[in-house]
Amino acid sequence: MNISITINGKLVTHDIEPRISLSHFLREHLDLTGTHIGCDTSGCGACTVTLDGQAVKSCTVLAVQADGSEVTTIEGMAQGDQMHPIQEAFREHHGLQCGFCTPGMVMTAADILKNNPNPTEEEIRHGLEGNFCRCTGYHNIVKSIQHAAEQMKA
Repeated sequence: MNISITINGKLVTHDIEPRISLSHFLREHLDLTGTHIGCDTSGCGACTVTLDGQAVKSCTVLAVQADGSEVTTIEGMAQGDQMHPIQEAFREHHGLQCGFCTPGMVMTAADILKNNPNPTEEEIRHGLEGNFCRCTGYHNIVKSIQHAAEQMKA
């Protein structure tokens, strides 16, 4: 099946099997390996991307369902060499350790801050409920998102 998706601002047209997930399409066909596949069942959130401006777990979306849509992956967050404020906040506030969950956390954080530019700690924790990190205990992730919110207001 032939699909066309705008990914990180660039139109991509590809012939794919209808059964391939968006996460596998991004990784295997486009070499956008920042979208991690942790569980393949939507439980961990490592594969989170934005689809038409909404955070989705790309392992549960078929690539054909994204036909005609806009997708942003972790690779699309930075502007050239300039990291997105959320990425910078994760770096500054140690919101990552092994880094496996980080792309999904950053993409989820972007969705949280898009919908609520000044979230409370409780709102951030609630927004992260579908993303799992086995390393950090979430404290520094929450601090990172709070810092990003402050930076993005400035």
